[in-house]
Amino acid sequence: MTDWKREGGCRCGQVRFKVSAAPLVTMACHCTGCQKMSSSAFSLSAAIPAEGFEVTQGEPVIGGLHGASKHYFCPHCMSWMFTRPEGMDWFVNLRSPLLDDTGGMAPFIETWTSEKLPFAQTGAPHSYEALPPMEAYEGLMKEYVEWTGK
Repeated sequence: MTDWKREGGCRCGQVRFKVSAAPLVTMACHCTGCQKMSSSAFSLSAAIPAEGFEVTQGEPVIGGLHGASKHYFCPHCMSWMFTRPEGMDWFVNLRSPLLDDTGGMAPFIETWTSEKLPFAQTGAPHSYEALPPMEAYEGLMKEYVEWTGK
């Protein structure tokens, strides 16, 4: 959907972005890496088509593990903002709580539940011990559109 528009930014406001395409799917990741990087029980994200995401102010820096997948942070407040996963340049994994309007951003999928903290609950309709199999994503994205009514 191309008329889906939102803006957001880091905690201090130094880095801002705009989103002009609806999420492909929303997620909560329970892996210990996300727990440590977000200092929380899980990280929340929305897979945004790459052409529908733009940094409009500031210059995010690469942080996290500095590996093949690039994790981008605000250079001032160090908010983890988005990830560009290796080999999947068609989407940006945006930390959805950074949107100014977080309405309708509940997680549809939760991943890495094999590492989740016992008290962490998301209410996501789909749950995976690791990641969903690659062949499941097309169906999950179609079901997500129906779930959100977009």
